[in-house]
Amino acid sequence: MSYSPENLAELEVLMLYDLNSNQEGIKIHKQADEAVISAAKGLFKKGFITQEDGGYLTDLGSEAAEHAQSLHTMLNAHSGE
Repeated sequence: MSYSPENLAELEVLMLYDLNSNQEGIKIHKQADEAVISAAKGLFKKGFITQEDGGYLTDLGSEAAEHAQSLHTMLNAHSGE
């Protein structure tokens, strides 16, 4: 089992969110890479974010972003050694 390119793009979008503030959303601009635009639309359709072009994390999205960011931290904890 592996992540699809679409999953990886969705994870990248989730990584853009600042988890220290639920008052801070993101905006995916029309000039962004098509994979990023599609990822945001997919996350919106799945109920992770509030707008097709970003917006805020939903409760589900917040949980997913926390897991994604935690995994990123764990995977990179010893990258300098």
